[in-house]
Amino acid sequence: MRFNPCDTPVTGQTTDLWDRPLYLISGTTSSRSDDGSSPRIVLQRPFVYFGHSYNQIYMNHNGHLTFASPWYRYTPQQFPLHGSRDIIAPFWTDLDNRGNGQVIYNQYTNGNVLQQATQDINAYFPGLHFNANWVFVATWYQVAYFPTTGTQTTVQAVLISGGHYSFVLMNYGIIAATTRNIQAGYDTVGSAHHFTIPGSFASNATGINSVFRLSSNVNVPGRWAFRTDNGSRGCTYNGKSRTKGDHYRYFFSYTNVDM
Repeated sequence: MRFNPCDTPVTGQTTDLWDRPLYLISGTTSSRSDDGSSPRIVLQRPFVYFGHSYNQIYMNHNGHLTFASPWYRYTPQQFPLHGSRDIIAPFWTDLDNRGNGQVIYNQYTNGNVLQQATQDINAYFPGLHFNANWVFVATWYQVAYFPTTGTQTTVQAVLISGGHYSFVLMNYGIIAATTRNIQAGYDTVGSAHHFTIPGSFASNATGINSVFRLSSNVNVPGRWAFRTDNGSRGCTYNGKSRTKGDHYRYFFSYTNVDM
């Protein structure tokens, strides 16, 4: 099923559904199912994730991506898991797209999305002279929490590859309030590399003052950027380099934005 943003009225966002910090929302819509997953998605370019090169991915409905197989876990656990899977989790919690919202994914190998990714990565990681040749955008668009149909939360994971480099962006739009726990960040097999976005498992993770929407490690409120290839592990935060496996239970500062 293809998602056509022109068929969907969007309040408070641009009609083409490209509103900072979100990337373009378009592509294939996953089925409506609680605790479901997309079919196996064959990647048009290999994606290197901390030493492992993957040619497939699964977009799981509960706010995470996995590579080897779908994963239906809806109760978040704090990273590091010390488990047997690589996971990218912009918003791991119990989501339900049966009543409202869409789980949408797309791949790009040319055009404006690649240009935007190239510009963003060179701004966040200067000196690499990076050129994106592939972008995968996974969007949980206006999805509800289980079982509260009607709540609307929008988050993204953007995978970017070019040459020997790979990156992940996590973008946060409107985050509906909930009392559920949220785990945001990434983890790897055996947790050799992991990161928890500050605000995970915190009372201010969601709602109008969601720390995910207000905070950033690249000075773009609502966006977190990570390098995920064999090069430098982790990211920069507050102007300082952070190494692999760093786990931040408290964020250092965040930028307020107009709500």
